[in-house]
Amino acid sequence: MTLLEITMPLAGGILIGAAAAMLLLFRGNIAGISGIFGGMLLQKGVEQQWRAAFVSGLIIGGILLYSINTAYFENTSGRGLVAVTIAGLLVGIGTRVSGGCTSGHGVCGIGRLSARSLAATLIFMATGMALVALVHPMYQ
Repeated sequence: MTLLEITMPLAGGILIGAAAAMLLLFRGNIAGISGIFGGMLLQKGVEQQWRAAFVSGLIIGGILLYSINTAYFENTSGRGLVAVTIAGLLVGIGTRVSGGCTSGHGVCGIGRLSARSLAATLIFMATGMALVALVHPMYQ
């Protein structure tokens, strides 16, 4: 494992944590992506504007990273577009059922010592691990 492979995820985690903390400190908003995106579609005025700016920043950041190194976006899962699309839809359903997304619960909720977010994050992780244990042997 190279130094770059170690530092990139660490730097990314630090930036995500700093962005979530700044959004909470300066705007009083939680950086849960599903809530921000959903609010962007439903809100008007200033609420819609900051949410659109946040989502645009995510997209622009992805485009910039892609322009730096396309290897970060390679599909190494061995799954096709249909499987990845279905997985994305299931994540969206889970987001609605759990009352928030992994970023909102895991990064922001646990940071605010929310018992609900801790429970949701533990369920996300346990379910993900169980599913990988069940599905992964089928693809070996």
